[in-house]
Formats: sequence, C-alpha cells, structure tokens
Amino acid sequence: MNILGLNAYHGDSAACLVVNGKLVCAMEEERIRRQKHWAGMPVEAAKWCLGYAGLKLEDVDHIAVGRDPYANLGRKLLRLAGKRPSLGFLKNRLNNAAKIGDVKTELCRAMGAAPASVKARLRCVEHHKAHLASSFFVSPFDAAVCVSVDGFGDFVSTMRAFGNGSAIHDRDRVYYPHSLGIFYTALTQFMGFPHYGDEYKVMGLSAAGKPTYMAEMRKIVRLTDDGFFKLDTSYFTHETKGVEMTWSEGSPSIAPIYSDKLSELFGAPRQPSEKVEQRHADMAASVQAMYEEAFFHILNAAYDKYKDPRLCLSGGCIQNSLANGKIYERTPFREVYVPPAAYDAGTAVGAAYWLWNQAKNSPRSFVMESPYWGPQWEESAVEELLKRRGLNYTRLSDKDLFETFAGHVAAGRITGWFQGRTEWGPRALGNRSIVVDPRSSEMKDILNARVKRRENFRPFAPSVLADKAGEWFTESRPVPFMEKVYGIREEKRGAIPAVTHLDGTGRLQTVTASMNPRYYALIEAFDRLTGVPMVLNTSFNENEPIVNSPEDAVNCFERVGMDVLAIGNFLVKSK
Repeated sequence: MNILGLNAYHGDSAACLVVNGKLVCAMEEERIRRQKHWAGMPVEAAKWCLGYAGLKLEDVDHIAVGRDPYANLGRKLLRLAGKRPSLGFLKNRLNNAAKIGDVKTELCRAMGAAPASVKARLRCVEHHKAHLASSFFVSPFDAAVCVSVDGFGDFVSTMRAFGNGSAIHDRDRVYYPHSLGIFYTALTQFMGFPHYGDEYKVMGLSAAGKPTYMAEMRKIVRLTDDGFFKLDTSYFTHETKGVEMTWSEGSPSIAPIYSDKLSELFGAPRQPSEKVEQRHADMAASVQAMYEEAFFHILNAAYDKYKDPRLCLSGGCIQNSLANGKIYERTPFREVYVPPAAYDAGTAVGAAYWLWNQAKNSPRSFVMESPYWGPQWEESAVEELLKRRGLNYTRLSDKDLFETFAGHVAAGRITGWFQGRTEWGPRALGNRSIVVDPRSSEMKDILNARVKRRENFRPFAPSVLADKAGEWFTESRPVPFMEKVYGIREEKRGAIPAVTHLDGTGRLQTVTASMNPRYYALIEAFDRLTGVPMVLNTSFNENEPIVNSPEDAVNCFERVGMDVLAIGNFLVKSK
C-alpha cells in the first residue's frame, strides 16, 4: 500500500511517502521553494517523494492529510455563534477548509494526472491525532504516554493520550481558545519579534534574564485541577477576532494576537527596531518559566493517569528544547521520544501512520531512528556543478577528507559540510551543516555577524560523540535530533565557549556511528586533533531554509564568504 502523507495549506507544509508501513522519504516544501515556512500546497515535495520512489500519482492508494475541517465541528459552530467573528475571518476559514477538500484535485492538476485515473482516497486526519501518530507510531516504544502541544489545529491546542501497539486511545484535549502556543506567540510578538517562528528567539533570550514577572504570567495562564490550563483571554485578541493567518502560496504571517491589556502588566510593547533591554530578557525568562510550569503540569498529570515511564511528544511547542531537556528532572518519565519533525511538517508523517496503524490496524514495523529522509546527489552531478561554477576543488578519500576537514575546523575556518540525504525537520544534523571550532570564544560573534546575520544573543549547538557526552554534559541520555538542552559541566565550559550559552547550557546533538558514520568520523578526527569530541554545528543557510541541493550549498558558500566546503568527497576552498 502506498500512502502519500501531506501537511497542506498550513505553516511548514510537507510531504512524505509510506510504502507498506515503511517510511521511504519525507520533505518540507520550503527546502525546494527556498522560502521559509512555506504554507501552501506541498506540490514540489509531493512530486519529489513520488519521483524518488519511482511512482506516479496513479500508484498512490491513499492521500492522508494532517487536517480535518470537520473535526470538533460542533464546538466550532457554537464558538462562531457566540462570538460573531468578522466576515473576513469567516471567509478565510471557509476557503482554507475548501482547499483541504480539494487536495486531490490540486495534485492531479500539478502532476498532469487525469482525476479519473487516480484511485487514491483522500483521508483527513485530525491535526493533533496526526501529531500524536507522528511520534508514537514511529517510536521504539510498544506502549507510551503521548502528548501533543501547539498553537491550534482543528480547534484543539493540546492532546493527551496513551499509545499501545497499533492504537492511540483515551484522548483528552484542550480546546480553543486556550493554548500554550498562543500564549508563547503573543508574548513573542509583544517583545518585538513578529515573524512566524520567532519563538526560538525568546528561548535564546531567556538565558540572559531572570523570571521576575511570574506573578504577572500567572495572571495570564492558570493551571487547572484536571492537569491542563486556561488562559485569561482578555490579554489576547484571538477569542474575539480569531487568528488572522495569511499567506500567498508562501510564508505565513500572523497578525498581532495580544491585546492592549498586556501593556498594563509589562509596559509598552517593544518595536522590532528598538534595542533589546534587560526587561525584555527578564520577560523572556518569565515566558519560558511559565510555559515550563504549565508543560510539566500537563506531563505529570499524564504520568499520574497512565503510570508509564515512556513518553512520546509532538506539536510545535515541543520544539522548545529548553523545556524538553528538563523532563527527566521535573517529571517521573525516564524514556522520551521526540521525532526530528515534531512541529507541523511532521503531521504529514503522522497522517500517513494514523491511517496505516490506527485506521487500518496494521502492525507496526518501522522506527524513525534517523532524520535523513530527503534527497541526495550523485557524485558526477556534484562534480559537473563544481566545474561549471569554476570552483577550486579536489577529490579526497574518506580518511583524507575527514582528517583534512577536521584540520580546517581546528584552524578556525568557517566550513560547510554537505553529505548524503537532506535532514527531515528544522535542524541541520550533520548532513547540511556549517561546522566550526567550539573552542573559539570569538566564533559565536563571527558566525552571527558574518554568516547567520542574526541577533547576538542566539546560541549555537554542539554535536558531540554520543559515547563521550556524559563527560561534557550533566545528562548523558541520547539526543539524536538536537531536541533537548542539557547543562554543560562547569569545569568544561571554558573549553567550549562557542557552544556554551549564557546560562551554561547547550542544545546538543549526540552523534553515533550507526546513525551518521561520516559525521561521526569527522568529529572523531577533530577529537584526535584537539581532545574535544564535538564541533559547533549550525544550519547551512543564511536567513533562508537550510540548503537542500549542491547548488544551494555553493550559492550560500560563495554569498557569505565561507572558507571551505565539503560536498561528498569533494573539498572546495574559497577563491
């Protein structure tokens, strides 16, 4: 059975292909379109997935979408009747729902297929069910507590359940208008970070502040006896006006969703052009602390209910690696699985597996142990590109490549590392990475100013050999997808200042030879040279989606003035 999974007409649109229960490939549309958070129909990603597998649209049995306009319909209608939203908001919602129902027709049009020849049935899966499935059904656990937390999807912001075998059951939910994602996004906007996905800036800034606004935060978010929470919606506008999200087949944009009442608590909102002051850092620390207070309240209640120490997490809020890294110390959970794409792109995988496992009751036979599900390129195509661009390159053996490249990193050069298949999810995990020396105290500022062109309070991540992580970090449990922040041992912080954040932590990736043998060999070579078993790893991009193709990599390499680039076994030096 061939299932094409989609996240369509929603931020971070994406496609995947599942064949007889095995994930074959997965791809975010933004990597091809080169526009961050692409929110339209993932036509190019779907085309690539089918082409990679040698299939046509006519070969697909089911198209599974991680949205269901009819889910929770009764609650939606009651809300609309009581609040009387604007005609513009209603029109946008109806148009978006209509587009979901028209997905199959749009795919046929884009791929030149006659609708009568396409046998695939369109299956709509409620958003948070798709989130839960994107984690549990591809996890290594035969049973686990399942929790999904995000802004909103199909009128729900949080879902808690228990997964067992091929079923996720006993689901309870937090409905609109209460949402931790809305809380975090609104406060992010209030602090002067208005773009879709800017919440990670608040996470980074929080390390520079103290949670001095907790009394104010607890007026906004109230924990409830059922293990969930409620918002005081007077501090927001989404209950009365809805969430105005717009896009023109491109990046989504969310209009401000905080009300003027927030100014009574925190003073005037910061404008994007204004300087970030200490009060903003303190506010960021307080937002993060309030989120964690509510998040662990949810998790601890879930543990009390199900009494299982295994946990599967999903939803956009689960990109909050600061909170994820504290789960072991603040809850009874002892094993945690977070997929590489916990956010909305992951609902493409979740919708496909909800159909395969839950709806079809098929036995589970796949574990997502790797994040590498995108395209790769033949060596001949890479060399043709390098010749055409007139680049200075040599081809090295594996051993020489790892040692030579590690030498460049140790010498303080800014290097690009492009290997194998593109990562699935928002993190570069050693196949589309910029790699530099973590020992350099200047490297963070150099990268922010010269390459990334971003705020100087933003941290960089270490990729560490998994078997040596415990020597450098306060927690040694694996972090294969860079989904958790751990403390760096105090005596080690001075040795790796470029990846040590202001609060002494690092958002790490633990690297194993089984998951990524080439990246592991590179870090091993760096360890032999320096005695440090890690490198600084940041995404290979410059205010754009992570590079996908060799041409994307070369363009970025030349545009930002990087020093060295490895594409496969070809080593390129700047002119």
